[in-house]
Amino acid sequence: MFATRHTKDDIESARPQRMPGPNISDPAAATADAAFGSAPGLYPIPAAHDVEQRWHRAVALGGQGRYAAARSEVSLLRRQTGPTGSWASLVASTEGSLLRQLGDHRTAAASDGAALAAIGTGNAPQEDPETRIRAVRARCDALTGLAADSLGTAGPVLARDLLNRCAAVLDEAEDAEGETPFLRQQIRLAWVGAESALAFADFERARAFADRAVAVAARYGSVRHAVKSDLIRAASLTGDNDRDPARNLAREVFERTGEHGLIPLRWAAAMLLDGIGGGADAAVAGKACATTIIRRGGRFAPIGR
Repeated sequence: MFATRHTKDDIESARPQRMPGPNISDPAAATADAAFGSAPGLYPIPAAHDVEQRWHRAVALGGQGRYAAARSEVSLLRRQTGPTGSWASLVASTEGSLLRQLGDHRTAAASDGAALAAIGTGNAPQEDPETRIRAVRARCDALTGLAADSLGTAGPVLARDLLNRCAAVLDEAEDAEGETPFLRQQIRLAWVGAESALAFADFERARAFADRAVAVAARYGSVRHAVKSDLIRAASLTGDNDRDPARNLAREVFERTGEHGLIPLRWAAAMLLDGIGGGADAAVAGKACATTIIRRGGRFAPIGR
């Protein structure tokens, strides 16, 4: 599975996708495709000319493990959006995600709490559908972010309550707007639902959530979301006596993260493999990924923070 010797170039076999993609003539579309589409490893990412494009840049850079660059975009976005509203909320949730990816759940919770405060807890009527949909997305991102933070700080019961709140928000919104605008929120809800079930060692329930994430990700069309959904499904399979299915899927995820430049997920796949007997090279691969993340500005939180 792994190369016998891991160098800088091996890990950056998670090579940026520098080849022109289908939307290369449209910078805004290319940036959106890097954040939530078929080109998550696209680099360099086109310059941003409005809040949405800059948010897409921050999301894409975070997915590539380019944390310093992603934080810079978040900082600029804060000045553009101010402290309240749906864009401010989405930016705060993105900051929370960047922190959580590196294990800093407590600091991430502050960002996700700010995200929920920015959008509020009610469903105030909005004048246009786009604004209404963005507000729902922001509220759901804040709630699932807070739930994931709670899991990282030994609060699985709170996490379950937050996920139930998110599900209720989604149900109401989907009755009004349909499912399609909220596929990403459904995937996130399923991810954290699976993680919550794993916290209770309920592997059957975790697998049901993971299968849901995989199915919705196939409809959504985001490579990064599909890869992460498979990684979570691999984790849900670790409760079986036969670990081969979990190991095989985790290996596949590891290879796909390399193809698409998804260094944080590559690191997570290597760590999962190391934990389930995926071979002596798994820990080496994980350390090499961590080195790349640190070089790109990632700051791993101390254990137990």
